[in-house]
Amino acid sequence: MFPPASLRSPLALAGLLAGAGIAHFAVPRSFDALVPRSLPGSPRAWTQASGAVELTLAVGLVVPRTRRVSAHASALFFAAVFPANLKMAHDWRHRPTPLRLAAYGRLPLQLPLVWWARSVAAASNGS
Repeated sequence: MFPPASLRSPLALAGLLAGAGIAHFAVPRSFDALVPRSLPGSPRAWTQASGAVELTLAVGLVVPRTRRVSAHASALFFAAVFPANLKMAHDWRHRPTPLRLAAYGRLPLQLPLVWWARSVAAASNGS
């Protein structure tokens, strides 16, 4: 009925990435605002590109043959988007306390995401 424990972690990580990827296309304006102005091109292009990357990583995590590479790439992706979380925390510093806390709370979450992706990669060595 449920996947074995060895599959739950990569599938859960794939679900997280797929949900985030879909959100980038379903409600792009909220993500556009997080794109650092120093990046070339339009914020929407970066939003769509990051959403496409998240969806691609999710698919790669589901497929056993590509799971290890996709997990390593996911760890790199989580590290690469950290500047957007910093920008959000800076931009939201004057918002009401619950929103400000949400923005600040995202910052330390990147490290467990990187660790999670790396642990999926390590567990996929035999795949």
